[in-house]
Amino acid sequence: MKNLLVFGVLALVLACCSKPQAFDYRDIKNFKVESIGYGQTTLSMDLVYYNPNGFGVDLRKVDCDVYVDNTYLGKFQLDTLMHIPRRAEFILPSRILVDMKSLLKNSLNMLFSQEVLVNVKGTTRVGKAGIFATVPFNYEARHKLAFF
Repeated sequence: MKNLLVFGVLALVLACCSKPQAFDYRDIKNFKVESIGYGQTTLSMDLVYYNPNGFGVDLRKVDCDVYVDNTYLGKFQLDTLMHIPRRAEFILPSRILVDMKSLLKNSLNMLFSQEVLVNVKGTTRVGKAGIFATVPFNYEARHKLAFF
C-alpha cells in the first residue's frame, strides 16, 4: 500500500511538471502602421493565440524573427509578464520594427502576389509557479494580401 501511494504521488508530480505545449496561432487583429520611415517602419497588431495546455501558464518573454516570402522583415521582442488561462484564447499585443531596406527589395513581388508566405521563428519563456522553461516555436502559413 505504501509503495502504491509513493508511485501515485510520483506520477502526479511528473504529470504536473510536464513541459508546456507551444501556443497555437489563431488570428491577427487591429493591424496598424504606427509610423512610416525610410529606414524603419513600426507596425502594431494584436496576435490571437490559443493555450492548449490543461493549466494556466505565465508568459515572460517572446523573442522571434519574422520573414515574409523568406525575406527577413524584422525582429519582434516582448519582455513582460502575462498570465495565460488554461485552454483559452488570449491576445498578445505586438509591435515590430520593420527594416524597410530589406522589405523594399522584395516589395515588387509582394505587390503582384495575391498571398505571401509568413514565417515566424523564435522562443517563448513560459512557466508556472515561478519555474520557467524556454519553448521554441515555428509558425509558417500563407496569408492573402488585400491591396486592391
